[in-house]
Amino acid sequence: MGDDIDSRDVKPLTLHALSVSNGILALCPLPGAGGDYAGDMDHLHDWLPGLVISMTSEAEHVEAGAAGLGQDFPSMGCRWHHLPLPDFSAPTPDMLARWSEVSGLTLQALKGGGRVLVHCKGGCGRSGMVVLRLMIEAGEGRETALHRLRAVRPCAVETQAQMQWALAAATRASS
Repeated sequence: MGDDIDSRDVKPLTLHALSVSNGILALCPLPGAGGDYAGDMDHLHDWLPGLVISMTSEAEHVEAGAAGLGQDFPSMGCRWHHLPLPDFSAPTPDMLARWSEVSGLTLQALKGGGRVLVHCKGGCGRSGMVVLRLMIEAGEGRETALHRLRAVRPCAVETQAQMQWALAAATRASS
């Protein structure tokens, strides 16, 4: 047995999607984390996201073979917002400073029927936290949003700090 990766070692990218407002909000692992960056990006290109929020660091991108992520998403014709957070963490001051703008653009895209993708390394904690927050900001009740999210991604939102931030959302749907 060598160290070569064969097709049996590759895990295809799975999108966990929910209807939110008039659009679709999905979360997934970092493209390339399953061993096939090009295949993952082809899959995402076919899904046609209009906006992508990346919660992963540059180091995580390099580790997954996804160093070109910041160029590849815009070249697919979608907006890319990079809000890197350490794994298992809640928002940092840097992310909080940018959240209002990113959230507003995301809610506008969803209201207009767009597709929005949020990813972190595993597609659970950081991305689940952001998706839950966006669902609530879009006008969904906290318990309903959490139930719907965990119905499609049981591991969504991994820490108490992530949950507290997500549930602290105020409805912005009318803004």
